[in-house]
Amino acid sequence: MTAVCVMVLGTTSGAGKSWLTTALCRHYARQGLKVAPFKAQNMSNNARVVAGVAGGQGEIGSAQYFQSLAAKAEPEVRMNPLLLKPEADTRSQVVLMGEVHRALSDMPWRGRSETVWPHITAALDALREENDVVVIEGAGSPAEINLHASDIVNMRVARHADARCLLVTDIDRGGAFAHLYGTWALLPEDERALIKGFVLNKFRGDASLLAPAPQMLLDLTGVPVVATLPMWWQHGLPEEDGVFDMTPTLGTGVSSLPPKGARFALGRPGGETTTRPEWTTIAVIAWPRISNLDEFQPLKNVPGVRLVWARTPADCAGADWIVLPGSKSTAADLAWLRVQGLDQAVAHHAAQGRAVLGICGGLQVLGEALIDTHGIEPMDLGNAPGLGLLPLVTAFDAEKTVRRTTATFGELGGAWQSLSGVTTAGYEIHHGQTAQHPAMAAKGDIAREVMPGLAWQNAAGNVLGCYLHGLFEDPAVLRALFGARVPTLDTVFDGLADFLEQHVEPGVLDALIHKD
Repeated sequence: MTAVCVMVLGTTSGAGKSWLTTALCRHYARQGLKVAPFKAQNMSNNARVVAGVAGGQGEIGSAQYFQSLAAKAEPEVRMNPLLLKPEADTRSQVVLMGEVHRALSDMPWRGRSETVWPHITAALDALREENDVVVIEGAGSPAEINLHASDIVNMRVARHADARCLLVTDIDRGGAFAHLYGTWALLPEDERALIKGFVLNKFRGDASLLAPAPQMLLDLTGVPVVATLPMWWQHGLPEEDGVFDMTPTLGTGVSSLPPKGARFALGRPGGETTTRPEWTTIAVIAWPRISNLDEFQPLKNVPGVRLVWARTPADCAGADWIVLPGSKSTAADLAWLRVQGLDQAVAHHAAQGRAVLGICGGLQVLGEALIDTHGIEPMDLGNAPGLGLLPLVTAFDAEKTVRRTTATFGELGGAWQSLSGVTTAGYEIHHGQTAQHPAMAAKGDIAREVMPGLAWQNAAGNVLGCYLHGLFEDPAVLRALFGARVPTLDTVFDGLADFLEQHVEPGVLDALIHKD
């Protein structure tokens, strides 16, 4: 078989490409078709561990991971052959076919395109041979004329695959018709011919007021507006490209903050219940190089949870938990933490006996020291004292650990007691190797290893560090911590497809995959 390719382009980043691609993947999969997603190049520190080449494991962008699940396909590295993970404003780690490629990381941006293009086309062509439909996501805008000559992710891919393209714009930003027309007008004529429809996303108001603009746009371009998608705040999918709103987010079922002191029954793995405040405020430190922030999306859907992205000490005030998330540049983010005064806020929070959780880079920061003899961390910041909340030391290794992992928590105490005995599946992406600090152990200060080689707890029981990403995506963990059930991913994907099918013009989705 040779798949028909449907491609989603955007007038800007954040226009809605990722979620629209996800919805299309589920729509076509529900038609009984074999579907795969594809994005030639993704720039994101949100990554997942999936099946790699030659039976190994590798990294792809989280968006393509979710799209593959929506397509009911096994996630694998061909779906995102090139992943750029920003380490600083002018430098990214290059991941090619799931594996870090140091030579490409050191190569100038424009010099990479011809080197990686054969890998991109090989991956795409292989997926086309194995599927009925490949849904392709573009990046940024296809009309970035300064990048057109070295393009490997937008119209060059569309031409190679003879893709039927939809161009989506965020109408909530304003200027949507100018964005659509300007993007179309800047493309060469042969590339304009590939655009089969315009999509207005995030519309609020009376759609009849859009007239006569859609018809005028059709007269100018020959391209129809095929869908006007209403604003949808709680679709349940992580935001495109890791974009997130800094406004505190209330979990599903909480329309406003309940009064202090309200209580409810919290389920435990053994079936017993305890009482906790009816809402839990979780402050996630939003440091500059945050990675895998999409793993916190399920917390937005948990009844009784208030999620806060914290960039100042004031953001942490009154929080029940503080979470230190993953980081692409752990030492640099630790330095930023200190400049902001957030190190003292976290230490004060822990000293009060309140819950602190560090995930991956956050775990490393919670320890006593960071050691970087291989120069893994940028700007010579790798050798630094940690926050000293766990008696651990982390040494950065030249080789990167990338793997899916299933493990079981041992006996935990204090704030994290409900996780005792819970088995969870997640993924590891880290250079650091963490162990008990020997000098501190000699003095009797020993971290409790509650998951072999992966998680440690302090003696008081309120500080927990864990290398495993994806904890909050595991229903067993959510039930243990909150006694809550959140929508499954399948429910989210079906909701996206239902929404798209409701608002797209009749016959458009079928016409896109009709073989001429």
